[in-house]
Amino acid sequence: MPIDLSVIMICLNEGDNVSRSLQALSGWRERGAEIIVVDGGSRDDTIAQVTPLADRVIETPKGRAHQLNAGADAARGRILIFLHADTLAPTDGDLIVQQAIAPPTTLDSSPSLAWGRFDVRIQGQSLWLGLVATLMNLRSRLTGIATGDQALFMTREAFEAVDGFARQPLMEDIEICKQLRRLSKPVCLRDKVTTSGRRWDSKGVWRTIFLMWSLRWRYWRGESAESIARDYQ
Repeated sequence: MPIDLSVIMICLNEGDNVSRSLQALSGWRERGAEIIVVDGGSRDDTIAQVTPLADRVIETPKGRAHQLNAGADAARGRILIFLHADTLAPTDGDLIVQQAIAPPTTLDSSPSLAWGRFDVRIQGQSLWLGLVATLMNLRSRLTGIATGDQALFMTREAFEAVDGFARQPLMEDIEICKQLRRLSKPVCLRDKVTTSGRRWDSKGVWRTIFLMWSLRWRYWRGESAESIARDYQ
């Protein structure tokens, strides 16, 4: 039976979060979505948590781009959705995505959009996280660039046309968006995914904002992802 939609979720030591994120996709599975989890060598109980909640669990060396590509290679869906392990998707998100990039119904129809992302809501302790999410969503609309927190989705044809995620240690989400923009403008859904604000809570909101903007500025100026990743670590 053909599969219209595959979810690729990557994780590394996400035993505290991943089962909740996968349980939010139970309705998706009932409607025929394929759920693939790609683990990067977890040392906690992540594998035990995900096994009953996914259609397939793949273990690979860690590295976001490598894990994302491995999941896509194993997927059978016409549409691929890349979801973080600490991100909750809407219960009807599969239907929303399928409608957003549905194929043309007739030969005279306009070509469908090839990719897109959700708006994001950040769940955490800081009162500033609502503003951070609003600015992320606005920036994404203005630039056509999204981050992995926003649950990127695309047709398999689009994914293959840009040769998947760039084999680099950081900014793989930014890079694939730059390539996908050459195929079509993104679908910027106002429906929200909810992602964890643990990074902002633990490191500080303004410190994290400054860090991420400075890293993206350096990448935009042409600095290599490898050099930026060394500083990020």
